[in-house]
Amino acid sequence: MSDSFYLLGFSNFSGIGPKRLRQLLDYFDSPKKAWVANNEELRTCGLGEKLIQSFLAFRGEFDLKKYLGHLSNKNIDFVTILDEDYPENLKNIPDAPALLYLKGKRELLKNPLKIGVVGTRKITSYGETVTEEFVKNLVDSGFIIVSGLALGVDAKAHKTALENNGLTIAVLGSGVDICIPTENKDIYDEICKKGLIISYFNPGTEATPGTFPARNRIVAGLSLGVLITEGTEDSGSLITADFAREFDRKVFAIPGPITSEYSKGANKLIKNGAIAVTDGEDIIKSLNIVISNVSEKSQKDPHVAMLLRMTEDEQGVFELLSTQPLHFDEIVRKMGRSTSEIGSLLSMMEIKGIIKNKEGEYSNL
Repeated sequence: MSDSFYLLGFSNFSGIGPKRLRQLLDYFDSPKKAWVANNEELRTCGLGEKLIQSFLAFRGEFDLKKYLGHLSNKNIDFVTILDEDYPENLKNIPDAPALLYLKGKRELLKNPLKIGVVGTRKITSYGETVTEEFVKNLVDSGFIIVSGLALGVDAKAHKTALENNGLTIAVLGSGVDICIPTENKDIYDEICKKGLIISYFNPGTEATPGTFPARNRIVAGLSLGVLITEGTEDSGSLITADFAREFDRKVFAIPGPITSEYSKGANKLIKNGAIAVTDGEDIIKSLNIVISNVSEKSQKDPHVAMLLRMTEDEQGVFELLSTQPLHFDEIVRKMGRSTSEIGSLLSMMEIKGIIKNKEGEYSNL
């Protein structure tokens, strides 16, 4: 059994969260070594006696192979931080979740073009109009819409993406097998077929007020930026915006009528430094993403989108490598930039899945 599978065991033990798991992995070098460690080894790595005994009791009762079968029977997949297709954006946040449960199209994980779209549950006609307009524009430009499947703005964002043949990811505050709220069951079912459902929580976990901040954290962590289309001053969507700022992601907000209670959240964000946007192009320009001249149908393909939405510098490298692979020094010479700049640029393009490096020779995927 690979190391990744042992993270399933840890995800089912409530006593070890992201920080303690990182402590274990740093000490033991692998999930398997941490999982099979004895009393003395666990004590040496810094766990308390009570927690050690609780973990050993849990480990003795938990059947990992049986649990894998249970997930398979429910068509539930999972991705771990050790896997190649774990999203790079999410991996870079503090205390990134070691494991996420999935239902739907796993391949959406690797596409970096993700935008969070969130807002009030009590959406107004204005909110519906602007959410629909922005989401249409963003999916036509190849972006994946990430939201939380809540009533209101979230549901409108997911639904608009699906209706326009776009891609969408729903991050839940429950297990991936539980649709909360039940009013969004039709949207949930369609996302399972055409998009991706993600959750930090084990299957069967019911949503509670305490689980939603973790969901919001993942929405922000997955995304290049977060758009708030409509919300009150105390809207939960502002928590997602706070996480986006913490993770150094851009926060976009649609200004609304000053007389509307449901525009106060977005207007407040703008006062505090969020980027005011009036169409999807504002978001694309702010992210410094270049939309290549390809067909609309091609742009909606997630793999094509991943390759074609690049910064100007990335486009320059991509064009250099379009005819033949090149070594690092040759790319530096042809681009006329410093080695440190090119090194950073190539690393980011590898993370995005645009190029690959084999023994110092770079080529397009």
